[in-house]
Amino acid sequence: MASHSFKASRSSRFAPSASDAEMQQNKPQLPSTVAFARRTSSGRYVNLSRDDLDSELGGSGDYSSYTVHLPPTPDNQPMDPSISVKVEEQYVSNSLFTGGFNSITRAHLMDKVIESEANHPQMAGAKGSSCAVPGCDSKVMSDERGVDILPCECDFKICRECFVDAVKSGEANCPGCKEPYKVTNLDELNLDSGRPLPLPPPNGMSKMERRLSMMKSTKSALMRSQTGDFDHNRWLYETKGTYGYGNAIWPKEGGFGNGNDDGNGAVPAEVINKPWRPLTRKLKIPAAILSPYRLLIFIRMVALTLFLAWRIKHQNEDAIWLWGMSVVCEVWFAFSWLLDQLPKLCPINRSTDLTVLKEKFEEPGPHNPTGKSDLPGIDVFVSTADPEKEPPLVTANTILSILAADYPVEKLACYVSDDGGALLTFEAMAEAASFANLWVPFCRKHAIEPRNPESYFNSKRDPYKNKVLPDFVRDRRRVKREYDEFKVRINGLPDSIRRRSDAYHAREEIKAMKLQRQNANDELFESVKIPKATWMADGTHWPGTWVVSSPEHSRGDHAGIIQVMLKPPSDEPLTGTSDDIKGLDFTDVDIRLPLLVYVSREKRPGYDHNKKAGAMNALVRASAIMSNGPFILNLDCDHYIYNSQAMREGMCFMMDRGGDRLCYVQFPQRFEGIDPSDRYANHNTVFFDVNMRALDGLQGPVYVGTGCLFRRVALYGFDPPRSKEHQPGCCSCCFGRQKRRSTTSPEENRALRMGDSDEEDMNISQFSKKFGNSTFLVESIPLAEFQGRPLADHPSVKNGRAPGSLIQPREPLDASTVAEAISVISCWFEDKTEWGNRVGWIYGSVTEDVVTGYRMHNRGWKSVYCVTKRDAFRGTAPINLTDRLHQVLRWATGSVEIFFSRNNALLASPRMKFLQRIAYLNVGIYPFTSIFLIVYCFLPALSLFSGQFIVQTLNVTFLVYLLVITVTLSMLAVLEIKWSGIELEEWWRNEQFWLIGGTSAHLAAVLQGLLKVLAGIEISFTLTSKSAGDDLDDEFADLYIVKWTSLMIPPIVIMMTNLIAIAVGISRTIYSVLPQWSKLLGGVFFSFWVLAHLYPFAKGLMGRRGRTPTIVFVWSGLIAITISLLWVAINPPTGSTQIGGSFQFP
Repeated sequence: MASHSFKASRSSRFAPSASDAEMQQNKPQLPSTVAFARRTSSGRYVNLSRDDLDSELGGSGDYSSYTVHLPPTPDNQPMDPSISVKVEEQYVSNSLFTGGFNSITRAHLMDKVIESEANHPQMAGAKGSSCAVPGCDSKVMSDERGVDILPCECDFKICRECFVDAVKSGEANCPGCKEPYKVTNLDELNLDSGRPLPLPPPNGMSKMERRLSMMKSTKSALMRSQTGDFDHNRWLYETKGTYGYGNAIWPKEGGFGNGNDDGNGAVPAEVINKPWRPLTRKLKIPAAILSPYRLLIFIRMVALTLFLAWRIKHQNEDAIWLWGMSVVCEVWFAFSWLLDQLPKLCPINRSTDLTVLKEKFEEPGPHNPTGKSDLPGIDVFVSTADPEKEPPLVTANTILSILAADYPVEKLACYVSDDGGALLTFEAMAEAASFANLWVPFCRKHAIEPRNPESYFNSKRDPYKNKVLPDFVRDRRRVKREYDEFKVRINGLPDSIRRRSDAYHAREEIKAMKLQRQNANDELFESVKIPKATWMADGTHWPGTWVVSSPEHSRGDHAGIIQVMLKPPSDEPLTGTSDDIKGLDFTDVDIRLPLLVYVSREKRPGYDHNKKAGAMNALVRASAIMSNGPFILNLDCDHYIYNSQAMREGMCFMMDRGGDRLCYVQFPQRFEGIDPSDRYANHNTVFFDVNMRALDGLQGPVYVGTGCLFRRVALYGFDPPRSKEHQPGCCSCCFGRQKRRSTTSPEENRALRMGDSDEEDMNISQFSKKFGNSTFLVESIPLAEFQGRPLADHPSVKNGRAPGSLIQPREPLDASTVAEAISVISCWFEDKTEWGNRVGWIYGSVTEDVVTGYRMHNRGWKSVYCVTKRDAFRGTAPINLTDRLHQVLRWATGSVEIFFSRNNALLASPRMKFLQRIAYLNVGIYPFTSIFLIVYCFLPALSLFSGQFIVQTLNVTFLVYLLVITVTLSMLAVLEIKWSGIELEEWWRNEQFWLIGGTSAHLAAVLQGLLKVLAGIEISFTLTSKSAGDDLDDEFADLYIVKWTSLMIPPIVIMMTNLIAIAVGISRTIYSVLPQWSKLLGGVFFSFWVLAHLYPFAKGLMGRRGRTPTIVFVWSGLIAITISLLWVAINPPTGSTQIGGSFQFP
């Protein structure tokens, strides 16, 4: 393995100043290493070094050092750009980049990534022969299919560099047969991949300028600021000259896409004549459902107000304590219901038109003669942290569903964040990339849905429905066999890595012992102890976390790692052949694969890595440098793409008129593997189909952590375009939106702005203070903003871009770009920046997703809810009771943290709508309902024990109020079911688990949050025992597993107390001289109401076939005995025959 080093300092791209030279002279001489420098195609000098593997273990690291730089001379000309680009791209795809804080960035050239052979030309470690020239170990020239290109008839294998050297030597002789080459032109050798290569950049041109091609502007004189310096912001966003990405040409004059409403702009004739069609539509709820729904909300509000006023006025003098507790709880319940119900006043549905999207962005036209895709790029983020808790096979299936998605291949990139730095995850991703060579073309050829192989092959539906190609059965059988072998390889990776590491470790121990014996000279020596390393497939140390942890190789202490698993695809489609892959016929099928990158950020002791939020921010920065897609789709490792066109559906909203003000498109979460009865409301349909649809009618749904398509500049913390014109009113969701005219320059011309001040125009030179010291990252921000704009195909589209501006190919990756990506995922990069505070995912909360969405809405952005006919994404959810409670505990804990932080909705800015603020306020307050809920659940038992009730008597007024409140609640539930499409059983399951979670996890979250805020004490609720079933064939076996946790204590106490109270109340009434049946019925009714809600919890405790843990019976017995003795102590029996003071036990 060859190791190439890159200077970690980003300032090395610029020439040193005189003061820097003086400082270097005054510094002491440091021991240096052997380094050879060469200039890459990007203009950056790269230090190259080759380290002997054996020297890492036995040899010393002291070498004489020098740096060699050969200036260009007539005999030493720079490499042809067309060749250097290919060399860089091949070098990057076969190198593992590592680096971090106070360390050199290295590119480890890998001969192989996995044990099996890489069979796709885009894959790292792809097949290819080595150069036969002595002293050269580079790969030979190859075409896009990975086939070797041999320029001489003698079939002498030669790499690009050696071939160019032979041609430029003057004789152009083959090093093998010594005969002159008949073909010396690289174009005639078919080396070009079909995409136009960029011209060599002029000296001094930055990466930003190479990406954003500039043409002569007619308003250069107006682009000077008051100081006389060139104003980049005004030039970038106010010129109507010719500029853009690639060959984007804007109109000479007028407001085509610039937002001017005066109508004086010269709009192209084809735009005016062609009828404009929107990409999305709002589907309003029918008035026959929505009007009664709103009326019932108003009626119930009035009824609750009158009822509470009556309750406060009519006290129960016989049990004032019981009356007081009940009134306080009822007032809070009314307030909580109001917070939950008010944001539901304006529910809406939405639909998309994929046909229009295809016509606008992928059909030939005046601005796109070839019909290439004009859609913006999407970077997909997949996060995983622990291969033991998150099986690599599940993550690999998610990756395969992304690579096979129906989106332009060249516009799609997938980044896998391995926060654990495990070799198991790394090799599983490499295996997935290898299997994608077969799976992705198969999905494209036969229109497979879903494109997750595990879900597809285990689907119970007919796989042959609507399949017409005669070779489908043969192809499916072949792919199924390959997938089974793929699963076996994935499952065998842990043993394979262990055996490989043991073998290499034994070899190194033997080698070290031999070396020690040679140095000892017959003297006694101790046994050699070498750290047991984890070894990669190419026989080198894994730079991440080792199986046996050691310094700099543990879960919280390892270098940053980036591996391009699949290099960027060519711009032109690459069709297969009749026997291209595993004997399958992929003729006329595009076999290209999207860019796939493995990322493991650097971790060091003493740094707060901020868990998932920190990992996502590292991906944001790395992807901005490597692909810079203007949109980001984030998925959990267990959430795969179920609808291959889901990204196109989301893009319809982003590219529609007004889409530039959307910060994200949230998709609903759908789950697989849930028990048919959905005992613990795992589907959460009330939230995803009722609450989220309702929020879509306001400022938008909340961000729920996965299945969300982001606008990159919104994650960067910028305000939305035209933010000063939009001032939402108190009821703007229902009665329109107030608009304020700007007295300054049009808002759409100032697309990158932070803060509320009109004077705060962002200058690119100031971005480093907010985003970090990376010029590449800073330069990518305006480009991402421009590419994410909607298509300016209509005069009413504001802040748009010209059609055809994104049809040019993206730049190939070079080593300096990946080295820069390594630097931005280092542990120190976020120091003294706004990452995690205003930029990216927000830190400081367990529920970083809700806080991140809140910050965007607080800046004035909007979001939309995209419910597709076919589920967009599907994932897994815990069906076990204890796992479900701990999941709810984490969510509730995050809500309590939000309430006690500056992200409380009470402190929201005026840009957030009133009802949206109420919705976010409810997010932070709902866990506190558990305090009142637990008290209220004990009130029926206390009533039965004491013989009293919450009211003096069950009169007609109380019963009428109770009836009206109950009937209106039921009617509201029915209407919600009508406009949301959920079922009554799902609504009831949600009500049941609301009480189960409220009396267990929510209360623990409040306790944990209060202790953390007031005393700084953190409490963790962990599992203490587990009882598992033996039926491995049962799909829902996990449902019956009982794991004891302290969260179960409050619901058990409530159940036992109410059961005993019912028995006591019935006994008292039966043996009473003057039985009070009204109070008994009132208490028993509410006790049964509590027990009915807790029925799923009791069923979960019972397990299956008597496998309930003994601790459940122990706790139940102790609670029953304690409550009975407590009641006897409070009301001791007398000599009478009545219970409770007059009853005598037999």
